[in-house]
Amino acid sequence: MFLHKMGWLFQEVLYPSLTWSRYSDEKVIYLTFDDGPIPEMTPEILEILDQFNAKATFFCVGDNVRKYPEIASETLGKGHVLGNHTFNHLNGWNTGNDSYFENIERCRDQFAVLVKSPEIKFFRPPYGRIARSQIKPIQKEYEIIMWDVLSGDFSQKLDKKVCLEKSIKFAQPGSIIVFHDNLKAKKNLDYVLPRYLEYFSKKGFLFKALE
Repeated sequence: MFLHKMGWLFQEVLYPSLTWSRYSDEKVIYLTFDDGPIPEMTPEILEILDQFNAKATFFCVGDNVRKYPEIASETLGKGHVLGNHTFNHLNGWNTGNDSYFENIERCRDQFAVLVKSPEIKFFRPPYGRIARSQIKPIQKEYEIIMWDVLSGDFSQKLDKKVCLEKSIKFAQPGSIIVFHDNLKAKKNLDYVLPRYLEYFSKKGFLFKALE
């Protein structure tokens, strides 16, 4: 069970210091992809994004960057933005602070050594789960990016057409939407992503990476 649309309670009451959207009058949607890079999905996603002149932010698992640095470099070279998603995809609620911070640093080291990327400015907690005591220390180095639209592409129980319908229904100018470049999401994402981009392109929307 998950919420496709994150409500005001999460955004304004429970975690007001985190970034949930960048609402504006401009017709723009901020695409984000979690958990990659992997050869089975990320290159194909990059090709689809190219077709629509779309840019995105990829929140990378450090161990995947270690395994596939060339894909991370290709992503960066195409004008997309890379973000930190911990080295081992850790759940912040179940991880001690010191271990969590060390895992974030380990992920950052992969970018610096293997990808030689610019400074990584964005962090997304895996599963969206972060302890309150972890927020301020992380914000000294990163903007913590959440989302206001969750596509649900990872759900094996969610029909691909419903996934597309919900992803379209809840998006608005400035929305940050989460997709995934992991294998659980492949069935839904292969169907949803090109249709999602086509729909909003026809509505005059642009797709940007986080700035």
